[in-house]
Amino acid sequence: MTLSLTVSDEVRALAPGFTHVAVEAHGLTNGPSTEESARLLDEAAHRLAVRLDGRAPHEDPHMAAWRETYTAFGSKPSRTRNSAEALARRALSEAGLPRINVLVDLYNAVSTARLIPVGGEDIDHVRGGMRLVRARGDEEFVTASGGEETVEHPDPGEVVWRDDTGVTCRRWNWRQGPRTRLTERTVSGVFLLETLAPMPVAEAESAAAELAGLLEKFSPGADVTVHPAAPARA
Repeated sequence: MTLSLTVSDEVRALAPGFTHVAVEAHGLTNGPSTEESARLLDEAAHRLAVRLDGRAPHEDPHMAAWRETYTAFGSKPSRTRNSAEALARRALSEAGLPRINVLVDLYNAVSTARLIPVGGEDIDHVRGGMRLVRARGDEEFVTASGGEETVEHPDPGEVVWRDDTGVTCRRWNWRQGPRTRLTERTVSGVFLLETLAPMPVAEAESAAAELAGLLEKFSPGADVTVHPAAPARA
């Protein structure tokens, strides 16, 4: 893999059942949302409703595990939800899922239908390897507020993804920073599918294969690789 992904011992101790599967893709073609990518989002909302069968998203065992883990590192899961639960709530609301761009639509569709947090990073904007760590609290997270760039700092002990420049995603998979997000100019990306027990690793791998197939369909000729499931390790 052209981009290293590591998980710290502290995170492994916090969540020993954590696994991530990475889909690496080069030669991607992105652009504004299309009718086809929007249809995938609508289908994902339907698949989610069937999966939940009347339950609220947080009642799903996988989402419950994420809530427990968020609580373990000091976050309030009912206020700062993991990305899959947040998408699921949007999917089941009148507002529906947002249309961002084709690549984001694809991974949001898989995340929603499978109830798995999925994130996408533009490899060309990542500096050094990506590391999942517990924050010291002095790291920089550059985001935007009211149209203005602003710098935040994670809470001490908060789980974050970071690279050599700073934090790329706060509270594990809650909020991604704009520096590494997928834009219409993105040509190389890494997509992280993150799961906790009791979700079987095979389900994460199946979701990764589904996403890889969509990337190949929407970006003909792209070089797409699914990397094996990676249990937490330093």
